Amino acid sequence: MKNEKDMIILAIETSCDETSAAVVKNGKEILSNAISSQIELHAKFGGVVPEVASRKHVEKMNPIIDEALNAAGITFADLDAVAVTHGPGLIGALLVGLAEAKAIAFALDIPLIGVHHIEGHISANYIEHNLKPPFLCMVVSGGHTHLVEVKDYGSYNIIGRTRDDAVGEAYDKVARSIGLGYPGGPKIDVLAKTGNGGAIDFPRTYLEKGSYDFSFSGIKSAVLNYLNQMKMKDETINPSDVAASFQEAVIEVITNKTMMAAKNLNMSKIALAGGVASNSRLREEMHRKAKENGYELYYPSPIYCTDNAAMIGIAAYYDYKNGIQHDMSLNASSNIQFG
Repeated sequence: MKNEKDMIILAIETSCDETSAAVVKNGKEILSNAISSQIELHAKFGGVVPEVASRKHVEKMNPIIDEALNAAGITFADLDAVAVTHGPGLIGALLVGLAEAKAIAFALDIPLIGVHHIEGHISANYIEHNLKPPFLCMVVSGGHTHLVEVKDYGSYNIIGRTRDDAVGEAYDKVARSIGLGYPGGPKIDVLAKTGNGGAIDFPRTYLEKGSYDFSFSGIKSAVLNYLNQMKMKDETINPSDVAASFQEAVIEVITNKTMMAAKNLNMSKIALAGGVASNSRLREEMHRKAKENGYELYYPSPIYCTDNAAMIGIAAYYDYKNGIQHDMSLNASSNIQFG
């Protein structure tokens, strides 16, 4: 039952290869979160094919919205606003969701709220936790690696970012090189459990002293070089050790830089966000180091780490409360800036 003071938002997410629609009540309560994944479709290509993803979004968009509304027990007439990811992401995929959101907002004469994808990932931490700004958030996904000072709802300061590959991209490339296929992140996480993380001394890239930025192209190259050298010597490669050693090197840098930033910014709360935030080893190490340093650690359930519309609805609620809404000129952007 909806009270007069309730705000019901329909949220849409189509930035990559998940078609998702969610109904969010008052920026906290998830009434529904419908997701249609394309993982199996793209697995045979070894990664996401943008044109294929866009066509699948067109096919799934209306059914997934119907599913979300039905699961929430509401109709279009109950909506107070519609939110949508407008960037960054695959431009064709983003346009599908944006066109749908504009049509709904126009037809119902309700506010349209465009949400930045990274803000959505950060906001996923509000769903299950009583987390309030300020806090430090480590955003780790296939397309992004950002260390963000969350000053307030909708107020962000990016203090560190990758200078080349995103961490999830490095995971996928290493996974492909040892024959795991797509998606690489979850498969490396599983395989690494059976390996020795100290078997191979892959480089840790910290960049210049005091920098919060990241670089993962070096370790990706180091893994490829190791594999090539082993093949040239006709020596046996242990994929479990490669996966574990790669993962240890990456996670060591991520966790150490996060702890350094929390200390220097005098933060007491740390959050993880993005697809790689569901990595079991990252959570384990972040827990250990946060406890050692006296920090509180938060992260979403795996379903809210990967791309989903619920997180977009949460972010949109706070954006709307901050006076943000958009008109029909809102466009999609594959590389929109954040912060």
